[in-house]
Amino acid sequence: MIEATSCGGVVIFRGKILLLYKNYRNKYEGWVLPKGTVEEGEEYKETALREVLEESGAKASIIKYIGKSEYTFAAAEDIVSKDVHWYLMMADSYYSKPQKEEFFVDSGFYKYHEACHLLKFANEKQILERAYNEYLELKKNNLWGSKKYY
Repeated sequence: MIEATSCGGVVIFRGKILLLYKNYRNKYEGWVLPKGTVEEGEEYKETALREVLEESGAKASIIKYIGKSEYTFAAAEDIVSKDVHWYLMMADSYYSKPQKEEFFVDSGFYKYHEACHLLKFANEKQILERAYNEYLELKKNNLWGSKKYY
């Protein structure tokens, strides 16, 4: 078994969530949250910010750590066990540009119920729910947008 670690973000701007649409060789891959592999010597926060920027072009800042999702999948010769560390992030605009090299063909910011419906993976839907509830709580307490809780 191969163990892998990735980091990603639930990126929110004005209440809407950033999603990416992956289409590999005209095969439907689905809507996902931005995430990617931790590079040598990189901290998890750095990975999450870098991956969001690389995959979506969105400039975001980390608000807080949301949690970890775990899953396994079959790779060419082995089984991969992956941990993904997620951060709640705030984008500085609605700008996004999908990374073609990673087979992302579309991206955009969606309302919560739309994002829940579009997301392909159950574990990403759970992370989205946790992050969005955190966002609503911060917003209710007038903390969203201030860096006090960072």
